[in-house]
Amino acid sequence: MSGEALTVLIADDHPIFRKGLRALLGGQPALRLVGRAASASAAARLAAELRPDVILMDLQMPGGDGLTAIRQIVAARPGSHILVVTMFEDDDSVFAAMRAGARGYVLKDMDDDEIARAILAVGHGEAIFSPALAARMVTFFAARPAGAAAAFPELTESERGVLRLMAQGVNNGAIAQRLGLSPKTVRNYVSTILGKLQVADRAQAIVRARQAGWG
Repeated sequence: MSGEALTVLIADDHPIFRKGLRALLGGQPALRLVGRAASASAAARLAAELRPDVILMDLQMPGGDGLTAIRQIVAARPGSHILVVTMFEDDDSVFAAMRAGARGYVLKDMDDDEIARAILAVGHGEAIFSPALAARMVTFFAARPAGAAAAFPELTESERGVLRLMAQGVNNGAIAQRLGLSPKTVRNYVSTILGKLQVADRAQAIVRARQAGWG
């Protein structure tokens, strides 16, 4: 994708907001608008047809809610990069969107530069949240009791994500699809994980992970 603009699909039922996003994308050489949807059902259909790099998804639209559309898109194309752009900032909406498969969650009142940075970040495989939401999520997880999340501190968050899927019996190809990574990147992650855990092979790594309560 190096050197190419990220393709973007907008899914929002407010014409004025869609127009504003269109203007924003038009001023960003690294981003290119390929489609607009005014309903959840249209968003799922266009996502399948256009296969955009990033999908900007509102949560409340006619023709089914945004969460349903996110689930449909991720089920049809694992690893889809979906950024929720909405006015809903309650914790239930945030966590429901992330469980459905969204990669980021920002509020519509963010300024244009912040939204553009969020789109680029999600398009390149990162997770992104509005500053206020990120602070609340940190507080939420900090208050949770330490458990399996504290296992394998020597691994990065990305490496732990790969190991969790390995422990569930997911092969490298499927891991690549789910996480939106290349097969080569997944192989490199697995090799690094084996080295850091000081195990001989994938099977031993899976045993270690399952002993920690993963899988």
